[in-house]
Amino acid sequence: MSHQRRDARHSQENKAIRRPFRAAPAPVKDGPRANRDIRGVRDVQLIDDTGANRGVVSFFEALKIAEDAGLDLVEIAPNSVPPVCKILDYGRFRFLEQKKASEARKKQRTIEIKEIKLRPGIDKHDYDVKMKAMHGFFEEGDKVKVTLRFRGREMAHQDLGVKVLERVKADTVEVAKVESDWQLEGRQMVMVLAPR
Repeated sequence: MSHQRRDARHSQENKAIRRPFRAAPAPVKDGPRANRDIRGVRDVQLIDDTGANRGVVSFFEALKIAEDAGLDLVEIAPNSVPPVCKILDYGRFRFLEQKKASEARKKQRTIEIKEIKLRPGIDKHDYDVKMKAMHGFFEEGDKVKVTLRFRGREMAHQDLGVKVLERVKADTVEVAKVESDWQLEGRQMVMVLAPR
């Protein structure tokens, strides 16, 4: 094989593979469309900056009214026919929407399920400590899963476990209700209590 042919083949192997150019996807804006972002619409139901309904007007006329007022044309109800647009200050509108969402998140609280583990032969002090923790969970609005575990030959004395769980029910009756009564799951009894 001649040097020229080998060099030609070698240069073909080392050529960079070119991928076709792909334009980056257009960034998706969250929130309503405003001004010239509103596309594919001929007419809009217009509400002006005073809150008065101006009726159905052409999109370009609505945009001109908004620009003359020094404000933005914002699409409020895009799915109605024709879409409802309002003239307002878009920056202030976004600020107020974010503030509302933040307030809603603050008020929202997830209920957690906390677990308290007990034994059939639990002594008085340990029981009192567990009950204090359980009352704290109920005050925070959390549910409590009470798990009573049996070891070895304790399975023969399930009545002791039932007594402990009945005692827990009686001691928490004022602050909690039984969401699911005790059930035997393998080598443990499980009961779920929810705050009142």
